Amino acid sequence: MTSKADERVRDEFNRWAEAGRGAEMETHHRPITDPMLRLMDLQPSDTVLDVGCGTGWLARQIAAQLPEGRVAGIDVSDEMIKLAQRSSTGLESVTFLLGAADNIPWPDSSFTKVISVESAYYWDDPSRAIRETFRILRPGGSAWILINFYRDNPHCHQWVDELTVPVKLLAADEWARLLRDAGFQQVAHHRIPDRSPTPEVYGGHWFRDREQLQKFKEEGALLVYGVREA
Repeated sequence: MTSKADERVRDEFNRWAEAGRGAEMETHHRPITDPMLRLMDLQPSDTVLDVGCGTGWLARQIAAQLPEGRVAGIDVSDEMIKLAQRSSTGLESVTFLLGAADNIPWPDSSFTKVISVESAYYWDDPSRAIRETFRILRPGGSAWILINFYRDNPHCHQWVDELTVPVKLLAADEWARLLRDAGFQQVAHHRIPDRSPTPEVYGGHWFRDREQLQKFKEEGALLVYGVREA
């Protein structure tokens, strides 16, 4: 059953999709996802699930590195899933389904790796979502959660007042504890700074000014990961 929080997130990202904002995700997130992919050490036969896949841009990027594998994506936004499916026509190794992080529509032990980029702080029940991630991973598989909104970076806290949907502002140690509680081993976390150029003049509403945006990027995104050991 879809929660009220998930419904609000769905409605918000449906609006993003209809407004053509899906492309922003790739532009804004590539500077932090590319370093994560290098750390993941993807193998040609990996099976990867992208939780909160949006338009599917990252799933398609990963699929290009897996000549013998497959990639799937889920999102609570049906409009984002439609965009992902349309943009992936002809890619037989890529699948997108409507679904929430705390109710993943695949059987146990389906994937070797699970990723989630800029999605986890929207999860209505992070503990249940991470248990679901553990369930659908094969023994020896790994989970990789990457977020820009977390308590240890003070330069993102103002987003709470800007976002129109409920979010979870957790610290790195809290996310790590959720993974350990779900059964993950070798749990660790670190930062991935955003090395992309910062505009000389900032005219957006997410940050106070250019200086705060630069400090936010220097603090970096939070990457939390763990292994489901055999």
